[in-house]
Amino acid sequence: MPEPLLVAAIRWGSAGTLVLTSLAIMGSPGPATISLTAAGSAFGVRRSCGYLIGIIVGTMIVLVAVATGITAALLAVPAMRSVLIAISAAYILWLAYHVATAPPLATQTATSDAPSLAGGTLLGVANPKAWVAIAAVFSSSRLADGSAADAAAKIAVLSGMIVLISATWLIAGASLAPLFRDPRRARITNTALAAALVGATALAVLH
Repeated sequence: MPEPLLVAAIRWGSAGTLVLTSLAIMGSPGPATISLTAAGSAFGVRRSCGYLIGIIVGTMIVLVAVATGITAALLAVPAMRSVLIAISAAYILWLAYHVATAPPLATQTATSDAPSLAGGTLLGVANPKAWVAIAAVFSSSRLADGSAADAAAKIAVLSGMIVLISATWLIAGASLAPLFRDPRRARITNTALAAALVGATALAVLH
C-alpha cells in the first residue's frame, strides 16, 4: 500500500476509535445528558430546543478550551474548580426542582418554566463531568500530524459527537412523555429523573 494511503487509513481508524471512545465516555449518564432526558420528558422536544442548543454551545466551549490547553490552566486553580462546581450544582438543583414539579405536557402553558438556552450554556460550561470526559477523550488518540491539524480534526469530530449525543438524550426523554400523560405517573417519572439528575451531578463532583 502506498504511504499516503496507509497514513489515510491509519487516520480513519483513529477517527473511528475517537468516535467510539466519545460515545462511551461523553455519552454516558452525567449532569448534561440526564438533564436533557429530564427536560425532554417534562417539557418535550420543541420547548427544550433552546436548552439543547445551549448545552451544545457550552460543551463546545469546553471542547475548545481543552484543545487550546486552557483547561489545564483553569483546573490547576482550586478556586476555579470550586466556582465551576458551585455554579453547576446550583443550576442543577434549580432545574431538578422544575422538572420534578412540571405538569404533564398536555396541561403545560407557555409560561411553564422550561429550561432556557442561557441555562443550557451555563450548565454546558460548568458541567464538571464535561471537563474531565472531554479531556480524556481528546487525549485518547491522534488524528493528524502536527498539533494544530490534530486539534482541528478532533474538534471537528467531537463537535459532531456532542450534537449527536445531546440530541439523542433529549429525544430519548421526549419519547417517554406520551407514556406518562396521567398526572400521577408523570409526577413519579419527573421526580425520578430529577433525583437521577441530582445523583449524577453528585457523582460527577465526587470524581
